[in-house]
Amino acid sequence: MKHSTTPQTRRGHRGGPARRIGRTLALVLPVVLVLSGTLAVTRVNWTGSPSSVLTASDVTSAAVSSKAVSRAPQDMLRDQLLTELQEKDPGVVLTHLQQAVDGHPALARHCSSIARALGRAAVRIYGAPRAQSYARPVCDTAFASGVLAAHS
Repeated sequence: MKHSTTPQTRRGHRGGPARRIGRTLALVLPVVLVLSGTLAVTRVNWTGSPSSVLTASDVTSAAVSSKAVSRAPQDMLRDQLLTELQEKDPGVVLTHLQQAVDGHPALARHCSSIARALGRAAVRIYGAPRAQSYARPVCDTAFASGVLAAHS
C-alpha cells in the first residue's frame, strides 16, 4: 500500500467560508439592487414640474390616509352605536345592533366585538349593575361579557 503525503480532499465538499459568503451575496445582492432601484425611481420627478416630486414615504402616507377615509363597515357601525349609546339606553342600541347584523349578515362575525365594546361603554355611562340589567343574548351574550370585563 502506498501512502501519500498530500492531503486528500473530500468529494462533495462545497468550499469554505468564502464560498458561503459568495453564495449569500449572490442571493441578497439582487434583492438589494431591486429595492434601491425602486426607491430611486419613486424619487425621480417624472412630470417635469418641480413641485410634484412624490417620494415613497408620500405614497405610504397616502395609502394610510385613504384607509382612514374608507373605514370598514363594522368600524362605522361600532362608532355609530357607541355614539347612540350616549343618547339612548343600551337596550335600544342592542336592538339596532341586532337589526344591523340581520340586515347585513357579513357583519355577524364582528357582532361579538361590537357588543363587548358597547358593554364596556355602558359600564362607563351607567355603572356595572345598571348596565348588566340591559344584557340579553345579542351576539352570544357578548354585551354581558363586555360589562363583566369593564367591571372587573
